[in-house]
Amino acid sequence: MKKFLAIALCALMVLALFACTASTTPATSTATDTTKTDTTKTDTTKTDTTSTQPAQNTEPEAKPFKVGVVLVGDENEGYTYAHIIGVQKALENLGLGEANVVWKYNVPENEQCYDKCIECVEEGCSLVITNSYSHQDFTQQAAEEHPEVEFVAMTGDKAKAVGLDNFHNAFTCIYEARYVGGIVAGMKLQQLIDEGKVQDKNIDADGNYKIGYVGAFPYAEVVSGYTAFYLGIKSIVPNVHMDVQYTNSWFDPVAESEAATALIERGCIIIGQHADSTGAPSVCEEYLTKKDTVVYSVGYNVNMLSVAPTAALTSPTNEWDVYYTYAIGSVLNGQKFDTNSAQGFEAGAVAVTELGASCAPGTAEAVAKAIEDIKSGAIHVFDTKTFTIGGEEVTHAFATDTDGDWTNDADEAIFDGYFHESYFQSAPAFSLRIDGITELN
Repeated sequence: MKKFLAIALCALMVLALFACTASTTPATSTATDTTKTDTTKTDTTKTDTTSTQPAQNTEPEAKPFKVGVVLVGDENEGYTYAHIIGVQKALENLGLGEANVVWKYNVPENEQCYDKCIECVEEGCSLVITNSYSHQDFTQQAAEEHPEVEFVAMTGDKAKAVGLDNFHNAFTCIYEARYVGGIVAGMKLQQLIDEGKVQDKNIDADGNYKIGYVGAFPYAEVVSGYTAFYLGIKSIVPNVHMDVQYTNSWFDPVAESEAATALIERGCIIIGQHADSTGAPSVCEEYLTKKDTVVYSVGYNVNMLSVAPTAALTSPTNEWDVYYTYAIGSVLNGQKFDTNSAQGFEAGAVAVTELGASCAPGTAEAVAKAIEDIKSGAIHVFDTKTFTIGGEEVTHAFATDTDGDWTNDADEAIFDGYFHESYFQSAPAFSLRIDGITELN
């Protein structure tokens, strides 16, 4: 999803956004070939012995399958680049190619999104996908007007309430990968503590180690992610406090760099992010290698090692091809598919990128164990025994906003001892502000 100081920094960012993501096992398309002759029909065409004119084929030519992809950015923005790669992998998995996709790049979150959706319909698309949360209302409008076409608003949260047969939401259980990213950060923090590299400025008045997080907006998607990251760190180093600095933009390289700088100057020794550029990792690299300041980075979407080879530890990432293979394949084969979809490690829909050379010894083993424990249910990211609000264990929280006022008011999400994220809807719903985290703006 979206923006950060100087021209040189931006150049570094472009390089990072072309990192590779993991591939998934190709799916097999079972689509019926509608161009084949039905051999059960009687051949009523007779040879005209008095004419040399060939018989005319009066059956209409089959139209090629097309999917429209309406994107808030392009390949230069990490969140969108991950979607582009996901669609391309899904097409390959299904035996399709570039001829089967209509791309719409850099589409703002306004009525232009509706226009681009309609353009996709007019260009023959059977499925139209938008990739930004604020595209959702315009996607819904197009879906209402074209019931013959399937529409997916990625990261959206209204499809369940709207109830249109051709309108869908999807996301991933990225909070699982963010928790594992927190374990990577926690392992590094523990190493720094053990080696005596933590300074007084990195510890607050209560004896907590300072962690920072660059967030885009104070939405549930971001809150869910930074809370999972914090809980992952806390599972390794219990006494930590995290400050969240918002940029109020999904993609702003300058704002993300400034936010990271402010957090480092506050003494934060690990910087995580839910922001779409390489601004924060680049700043961490500069402080670590040129300003003799101990600080490490956990990114998002893509491998950040090309811009932060020393400071970058890993990045939680979405493997969008898993969902896109499912959705595109369903439409290709004339099958219905889920109104809401969210999958995690079990389906290979989320991951963490390559571990950096600066990771603590034993990190790879800790990551592998955490992933297996999440898959088996031995770890629930939002286990209510691992966090408090006002010093008290939380026993109640709703998961769904039914009236659009940004407050969840339906579907009890806490049962069996944990908050069931992305259970009632695909979009993240965890918006609780737990102890140990401070939002700075």
